[in-house]
Amino acid sequence: MLHETIGAGGLGYAPCRYGLSRIFFRGPRRALEAPYAAFIGGTETYGKFIEHPFPALCEPGLGLPCVNLGIVNAGIDVYVGEPTVTTICRDAAVTVLQLTGAHNLSNRFYKVHPRRNDRFLSASTVLKAIYQEVDFSEFTFTRHMLGTLFEISPDRFEIVLNELRNAWAARMRLLLEHLGSHVVLLWFSEHPLTDEPWNKSLHPFRADPLFVTREMVEGLRPRVLDVVEVDPSPAARRQRSEGMFYSLTQAGAAAELPSVLAHEEAAARLLPVLRNHLHR
Repeated sequence: MLHETIGAGGLGYAPCRYGLSRIFFRGPRRALEAPYAAFIGGTETYGKFIEHPFPALCEPGLGLPCVNLGIVNAGIDVYVGEPTVTTICRDAAVTVLQLTGAHNLSNRFYKVHPRRNDRFLSASTVLKAIYQEVDFSEFTFTRHMLGTLFEISPDRFEIVLNELRNAWAARMRLLLEHLGSHVVLLWFSEHPLTDEPWNKSLHPFRADPLFVTREMVEGLRPRVLDVVEVDPSPAARRQRSEGMFYSLTQAGAAAELPSVLAHEEAAARLLPVLRNHLHR
């Protein structure tokens, strides 16, 4: 994970570690003295290219240290396998869990890297039997692999999709058991949380969290304190990468992520919810 901790375009992430975890998290390192709030999730939570991502923006409003445990391109698996992180979250006054896609997790059809969950490792014999014409050694990333499978056969891809959604739901339940009872789920995406067909858009594989539906999220509601949906405003979408810190080679990646204003909107949406639960 070291490559994600090096500054981009002049922005330093002050990489730090907690406990026995091998992962470098975004700093500066926060004191784990109660009370504090914990934030876990993917690239958006980490705040790649963003000087003050939404976890940092929540800290003044909460009056508590906010521990950023986001990981670039994270899926659920990296957190399930990190006891240091789950212990930090269990001891937190509240944990914000940003929802991540159903593609970056190991399942009956393929395995992903245990820490870099966007990395495809291997296909099972079952998936190879479903897609006999595919050479899976050509793939490095899950999204590329799944996009290719869909292009080859949308009908067969439905089998894969059902497995990914079932695995996501089961793994989320397991993760929530590890995190404790003070969890707020966060949907932070330009794509609405809906039960509409996932592939109705022009570029469906650009959507995040990929393959996750409202029904899947609602199924978790009894296990959490709340669900917060953040759909960036038109102004936040127009801002794109303005105010971000990145190199010329990273301009395309920066433009795909929520803007500085979107992070401000996420913090503004989260704060009243978190305050409400903290003061109960």
